[in-house]
Amino acid sequence: MTLAYRFATTFFFLLFKIFFRFKIDGIEKVPQKGSVIVVSNHASHLDPLVIGAAIGKRQSTFMAKRGLFKIPLVGAFVKTFSFPVDRDTPQPSTIKEAVRRLKNGELIVMFPEGGRSRDGSLLDAKRGTGLIAALSGAKVIPAYIDGTDRALPAGAKLIRLSKIRIIFGSPIEIKGRESGKDFQERIGNDIMKEIKSLKLKVKSYEDNNC
Repeated sequence: MTLAYRFATTFFFLLFKIFFRFKIDGIEKVPQKGSVIVVSNHASHLDPLVIGAAIGKRQSTFMAKRGLFKIPLVGAFVKTFSFPVDRDTPQPSTIKEAVRRLKNGELIVMFPEGGRSRDGSLLDAKRGTGLIAALSGAKVIPAYIDGTDRALPAGAKLIRLSKIRIIFGSPIEIKGRESGKDFQERIGNDIMKEIKSLKLKVKSYEDNNC
């Protein structure tokens, strides 16, 4: 882990703790070594920061949209912990790069929905996530982030104070190493099913604490 990355994740962890009553559940389910894909819902620009701060002790690599790399200052920052992807037309080179990094033992964070949900609801998974999971053989850990859709929803310009929570689930078993469209879609469906299960668990926590 680079010093800059450690500083950034520590800073955002403290920021979320102080202003957003940040809670983390199930972090012990994220392996500290070996190839890992963390798959999560995506409703806000805060989501990558939340995941990075939650995992903390291990450096995460993100697949970020190519446009971010072209923004002055922001691009230089994003480049230190991510690599570019074209969401509308993913290139084979992007898949190869993700698989290469995973086989080298990295932890990669992916948002299977392909983009931010406008209202916080879960969307269908894109096939690229299933393909990368199948080709890499990496452990797939589901996660659900709650509260970022209220703190900074898609299209918002100002951040609102809202409780943020992230919960990690048990590894998703990927049966087989096929590469067909149906197989990739099945993996994507399995991933979103697990993320939905975590969402229901978070809502259950909230209802019991009311």
